[in-house]
Amino acid sequence: MEATHQIPIQKEPEATLSVDPKKFILWLFIVSIVMLFASQTSAYLVRRAEGNWLEFQMPIIFWYSTVVLFFSSISMQWAYNSAKKDNFTQLKTAISITFALGLLFLGMQFQGWREMVDMKVYFVGNPSGSFLYVFTGLHGFHLISGLVVLLTALVAAFRFKVHAKSLRRIEICATYWHFLDFLWIYLFFFLLTFN
Repeated sequence: MEATHQIPIQKEPEATLSVDPKKFILWLFIVSIVMLFASQTSAYLVRRAEGNWLEFQMPIIFWYSTVVLFFSSISMQWAYNSAKKDNFTQLKTAISITFALGLLFLGMQFQGWREMVDMKVYFVGNPSGSFLYVFTGLHGFHLISGLVVLLTALVAAFRFKVHAKSLRRIEICATYWHFLDFLWIYLFFFLLTFN
């Protein structure tokens, strides 16, 4: 009688879930920003319900700055799509346009503050004005951080370190920039609705 040898069946290795650490940090940062603004908008609604609330017309420049930021999101997506196609000329152009529009947005926000001061809406004295300064200031701070991320992607693009096989930097940049755009649109329409 012959001995039969069984060949051990090897199991396929299970796929492990791996998360890019930098993308994970970005998403944690985004979640913390969402929580910050959720708490601020909740505080706004509670304080508004208490009374002593001066309503005022939001400066028109905030409408224009919203359009500018929207177009910066389009140019950011153009940059990402160009990187995927290794179109370096368009990539550099699109990131440069996004950066310039981000700076323009910040300048317009500052001009909006000046117009609010001209309307006698100050940081202190009226809660509705205070909240508007806080919302726009916090968003502006985060937009500055977005410009820093954008600048690093721009430098990397000029060094040809952003391309179809190395998209992480531009993906992080695009995700954060689109988030900041969405956040501003949310804040803007929240303030229009509840001012």
